[in-house]
Amino acid sequence: MRLRVEFTTEPFDLEEAPAHAVAAREVIQKAQLDAVDVGPFGNTAEGDADAVLAAVAELLRGSLESGATRVSLQVNVIGEDTP
Repeated sequence: MRLRVEFTTEPFDLEEAPAHAVAAREVIQKAQLDAVDVGPFGNTAEGDADAVLAAVAELLRGSLESGATRVSLQVNVIGEDTP
């Protein structure tokens, strides 16, 4: 199964990326995911279900430990891997 995760962290800072946003983005960029798109107001990534779920757990821990007061995320099933 393949999943897509979309997430944002708060509070926002329009001057520079807060530590919690940087932490979350680093997790996603280092994970074994594909179709990674990071932006100032939202981030998305796709990949194998196990990889996405592991990355989500790590990004929650990292962003909350780095000062996030809210993490909004959505996970969608986007298809099945073909052998």
